[in-house]
Amino acid sequence: METIYLCIVIFLFVLAVFDLIVGVSNDAVNFLNSAVGAKAASFKTMLFIAGVGVFIGAAMSNGMMDIARHGIYQPQHFYFAEIMCILLAVMLTDVVLLDVFNTMGMPTSTTVSMVFELLGGTFALALIKAHSNDAIGLGDLINTDKALSVIMGIFLSVAIAFFFGMLVQWLARVIFTFNYTKKMKYSIGIFGGIAATSIIYFMLIKGLKDSSFMTADNKHWIQDNTGMLISCFFIFFTILMQVLHWLKVNVFKVVVLLGTFALALAFAGNDLVNFIGVPLAGYSSFIDYTANGAGAGPDGFLMTSLLGPAKTPWYFLFGAGAIMVYALCTSKKAHNVIKTSVDLSRQDEGEENFGSTPIARTLVRFSLTLSNGISKIMPERSKRWLDTRFRKDEAIIADGGAFDLVRASVNLVLAGLLIALGTSLKLPLSTTYVTFMVAMGTSLADRAWGRDTAVFRITGVLSVIGGWFITAGAAFTICFIVALIIHFGGTVAIVALIGLAVFSLIRSQVMYKKRKAKEKGNETIKQLMQSSSNEEILELLRKHTREELVKILAFTEENLERTVTAFLHENLRGLRRSMGSVKFEKQLIKQMKRTGTLAMCRLDNNTVLEKGLYYYQGNDFASELVYSIGRLCEPCLEHIDNNFKPLDAIQKGEFSDVTEDIVYLLQVCRHKMENNDYDNFESELRKANDLNGQLSHLKREELQRIQSQSGSIKVSMVYLTMIQEAQNVVTYTINLMKVSRKFQLAE
Repeated sequence: METIYLCIVIFLFVLAVFDLIVGVSNDAVNFLNSAVGAKAASFKTMLFIAGVGVFIGAAMSNGMMDIARHGIYQPQHFYFAEIMCILLAVMLTDVVLLDVFNTMGMPTSTTVSMVFELLGGTFALALIKAHSNDAIGLGDLINTDKALSVIMGIFLSVAIAFFFGMLVQWLARVIFTFNYTKKMKYSIGIFGGIAATSIIYFMLIKGLKDSSFMTADNKHWIQDNTGMLISCFFIFFTILMQVLHWLKVNVFKVVVLLGTFALALAFAGNDLVNFIGVPLAGYSSFIDYTANGAGAGPDGFLMTSLLGPAKTPWYFLFGAGAIMVYALCTSKKAHNVIKTSVDLSRQDEGEENFGSTPIARTLVRFSLTLSNGISKIMPERSKRWLDTRFRKDEAIIADGGAFDLVRASVNLVLAGLLIALGTSLKLPLSTTYVTFMVAMGTSLADRAWGRDTAVFRITGVLSVIGGWFITAGAAFTICFIVALIIHFGGTVAIVALIGLAVFSLIRSQVMYKKRKAKEKGNETIKQLMQSSSNEEILELLRKHTREELVKILAFTEENLERTVTAFLHENLRGLRRSMGSVKFEKQLIKQMKRTGTLAMCRLDNNTVLEKGLYYYQGNDFASELVYSIGRLCEPCLEHIDNNFKPLDAIQKGEFSDVTEDIVYLLQVCRHKMENNDYDNFESELRKANDLNGQLSHLKREELQRIQSQSGSIKVSMVYLTMIQEAQNVVTYTINLMKVSRKFQLAE
């Protein structure tokens, strides 16, 4: 029996390695998004600074894993077998759940996931114990206060961080303006002193409060002398920052990199429990059981020992730190999560990754109404003066950066201060929530959410916030189910769930790589948005347009053939698949149009007048192709779904032949567009005219059939619709090729 539990403990540590990797991938956004967004240094330099902070924070953590030992469950009422069941369920759920969020590029809280997984697993076992033993109630087995404090922390973090991020960034922008280099002759020393002092205070209060060298006497001394320490730090750093400014050192970069180090250190020191706390609790339980409980058996030995605190051996801390640094430097998913946060807070317009929702649209309308109301009562001189402080065209943003160093500094300093304040007041503020919402608040204050982007940014923020609550619900529910399966299924269930978790992780990696391969086309639009040369922008836009229109033609070719074949063979599943593809493609068309409009705005007026009409016409014809497939598929799907009579053999044969010719035309046009080769295009024009002539002939024949009342009216109506939409596909394809030729080729 001990061998089985030894294997479970070993597997818990294996899962801990994966958990450290996926956890760091998720939490890297907390301390890297500001430095990455402002391009404060090279990416390797930022990773090095963050990596040093992560390793020091992990190595100096004293490993007080209380929440995993007795924060949620009351271990004195649980037997060793039950504790191991809960801990294994937690780790299996945590690794898979965090990996799902990382793959989607959505930042979430590792603390929330672990707490609610522990709560879900404990609740499952508590129900079983309470049902079998009337002397024990759920209140004796579960500590719900911690879970409630985490829920409260979500609301507190979101509201407080967003409001103060907006307020402080507005004040900072009024002081420094977007052209901050002209406004910091002497103010930069004071700002740097406040920022550096805040960061050091944050490191002492939050980052190092549980470090191995931080004894009770040290904590007491720091608490008694906080005022004196802050004053000394402020004077020292104010003088230092002013001197650095005189020496032509960019103080904002110093503040950003120092803040990155501090947040990385605090993350590793305080969130390490989220990754290795559960395996260490399992290891401690196994050691206690083998030493004292072998006689009672795993179902008779209570885990009272978990009530006491435990010191984590240094080699566990060093190993965890090394794994975290490795994950930080190599994880592509970490970069993906960072990208989501940076994109939502970038200063300029660009490719929006989120659509719009009714809630977002309502919030934008409310904000516009409120803004207009405030504008009416504000004196004109004040409005003009404020407008001079928010001239975004004067913004000093590094090449490829999303925002400037002023905002990055405010993000890091304010996040650190709020987290330190929450810790000192014993408020359960979440590091993830604070850093993300501060970034959103500062971007709003910087007027980064213009009328053309606000609805998409708000949708993105709401999606991320919704993901946080989904994390809690999913963590609780999944772990609850997994714990029940392990409890009742025993060793067989454990092996099956382990296999399922491994399969899920492998499949996630494969799917992620495939998805990233499909997104490589986005690199063209990124280069386009960063370019300042009109000729280069036009060439990149032509390349991007070819890539997108080729995809549209490929979609049309595939789904026309699939829809017609499925209809003729009465394949309901194939028609539903085509309809789903149409709905998805419509969203991509909207995204393509938004991106293209932003790209066109970067061209000079002469080029827009010369080529803009062709570009927009091409987008319209591409849209019509997608909608034509939808109008073709919808009546076919309804016809087959209602089990109406099929087409007769003559109709099937005629339409199959003409469909093959249309698909071939689409293939030829797609290859020409892909190769940007429009030579001998007249042959495709003649072929299109012939096809439209054939379809018109089929339409006349069908109308005659209706007049003679020789067939089913339902069959005739759907057949006429198919003919009409097939004609539309041919016409829009040729029109698309015509305008694409005029847009792509220099005249």
